[in-house]
Amino acid sequence: MTEFALDLNDDQKQVRDWLHGFARDVIRPAAAEWDEREETPWPVIQEAAKVGIYSLDFYAQQFFDPTGLGIPVAMEELFWGDAGIALSIVGTGLAAVGVLANGTEEQIGTWIPQMYGDVDDVKVAAFCSSEPDAGSDVGAMRTRAVHDEARDEWVLNGTKTWATNGGIANVHVVVAVVDPELGTKGHASFIVPPNTPGLSQGQKFKKHGIRASHTAEVVLEDVRVPGTCLLGGKEKLDERLARARERARAGGGERVKNAAMATFEASRPAVGAMAVGTARAAYDYALAYAKERTQFGRPIIDNQGVAFQLADMRTQIDAARLLVWRASWMAVSGKPFTAAEGSMSKLFASEVAKKVTAQAVQILGGNGFTREYPVERMHRDAAIYTIFEGTSEIQRLVIARTLAGMPIR
Repeated sequence: MTEFALDLNDDQKQVRDWLHGFARDVIRPAAAEWDEREETPWPVIQEAAKVGIYSLDFYAQQFFDPTGLGIPVAMEELFWGDAGIALSIVGTGLAAVGVLANGTEEQIGTWIPQMYGDVDDVKVAAFCSSEPDAGSDVGAMRTRAVHDEARDEWVLNGTKTWATNGGIANVHVVVAVVDPELGTKGHASFIVPPNTPGLSQGQKFKKHGIRASHTAEVVLEDVRVPGTCLLGGKEKLDERLARARERARAGGGERVKNAAMATFEASRPAVGAMAVGTARAAYDYALAYAKERTQFGRPIIDNQGVAFQLADMRTQIDAARLLVWRASWMAVSGKPFTAAEGSMSKLFASEVAKKVTAQAVQILGGNGFTREYPVERMHRDAAIYTIFEGTSEIQRLVIARTLAGMPIR
């Protein structure tokens, strides 16, 4: 087990600086344009692919960093550049995590490369869990997957919503109900391969923030996928469902994770790191502005009202990063989240991002309220962190139930 440390090693520092340079030189100059266009920034994704950032190899190296800090460091730097463009670059990762968390080695080797494509033909992937009536309440999920034993195929029907890259993805990972009587324990994840008949894009959402990231509904109408597209395989699913049925008959017992929860547990510290990146970007800009902007004959940072805000902003950002790093280290070290430390990191970092970006707007005054200055965009972008992959209210519920020793549903 790797000891927890606050100092990055030389390799991590090199990667951090490389990513920071890409965020500064490639992402930031394009941020305002793609925010206005509200379109997927394919040219920027391709540039990321050319230098090796948008690739399976890069994310695998960060994912398997023995300290656990590879992913959070990468997320912070990219989202420091711009949240919308960065989410377009890393959005495929959620689908990849869904396969890593639930799939077999063969499925991992087959499908994750197809999620990224190659330098000359970049692709994206989508993880589809939320539904119009089942966001935080995953137990209300209605998308069904029925096994056609004669053809060894699964037939999927339903509508997913809030799917990053939904409809434009090369590969979709879809969570569906296979046994309605078991509630969340009766869910499973499926790969929907490219160009599968019956899958279509529903409405594309026009969003308040992260507008360079494509978010849409995904409609599934008699979508047939081979039995090999059930993540984990039929035998493993049957065993899991049998255990869940037995526990239900016995009146409870050991907690059983469902497919969506397994994915979100693995990704929450990474989302916290994204929030830290956005918060840091707003703080950096506000600090530089406060040093240069003069009022009443002196820089505004000389005023305690501004200086104290900046002190609080920096303190909260550093505290959020520490929670993210702790959770990431615990996850890679196999330490259980006995106090829901993953949810803690996502909750705190998300709330910090909203608060810090709002303070940055305030420090810039009227300028901060205009699109001529980036803190306005950062403030809009930060709103998503307390919503997606589990709202702040859900994180508090997860933490509270974990502390109480209650099952998380």
